[in-house]
Amino acid sequence: MTRPGDAAAAAPPVDDFASSVLDVVDSIPPGRVMSIYGGAVAWWRVIHSDGTPAPGHDSVALQHYLAEGTPLRSARPPVRVDIRRARWPGGPTPPAPPSR
Repeated sequence: MTRPGDAAAAAPPVDDFASSVLDVVDSIPPGRVMSIYGGAVAWWRVIHSDGTPAPGHDSVALQHYLAEGTPLRSARPPVRVDIRRARWPGGPTPPAPPSR
């Protein structure tokens, strides 16, 4: 299933789990946020479509990217992940990308 308005036309179809997650995000009303769980998860691996981490988290995210060998387009603010090389389509965990 694909979702109307998806920014990445070349992205694979959205599976049921991803669709459920997107539905939850879409259900959050304007002016509200949702952050009950997740403090211990790898939050830096969820980035904006332009490859940048959450605003104000560049330096901490960069430390994680460098430690994990995440391909980067820029290590200077604004930190930017090389999405083409780092994108994970879901499913079994692939081998780590080659470091530069």
